[in-house]
Amino acid sequence: MIDAFNERDLDGFAEMTTPDFEWSPSMVAIEGEVFVGREGIETYFGRMIEAWTEFRGAADELRDLDGRVLWRGRLEARGRLSGVPVDAALDMLFDVRDGKISRMRSFLDHSEALRAAGLEE
Repeated sequence: MIDAFNERDLDGFAEMTTPDFEWSPSMVAIEGEVFVGREGIETYFGRMIEAWTEFRGAADELRDLDGRVLWRGRLEARGRLSGVPVDAALDMLFDVRDGKISRMRSFLDHSEALRAAGLEE
């Protein structure tokens, strides 16, 4: 999924998700928006392409949590208008159902991701 995200492969990304897939980006608390299904994936990718000339996730660690996966890594990006580079810690918690991702939640704080996964530091 991260490879599809990095390559901006919308079809490849969507193929790995359930029809009711929910994507809660790291800024959902501020933006207040959860992206749902194929339409949500298209909307999110469109916004990323409008805002950033470059964006990619780089994994540091993957943890299998029996039906969920905790991905720990970094988001590397460059603002389209400003040209400013961004390099930020990013965790993602993937819920898996029937071999596909049904929910993806992103966190800028590792402790929050651990709590969401029911884990401790």
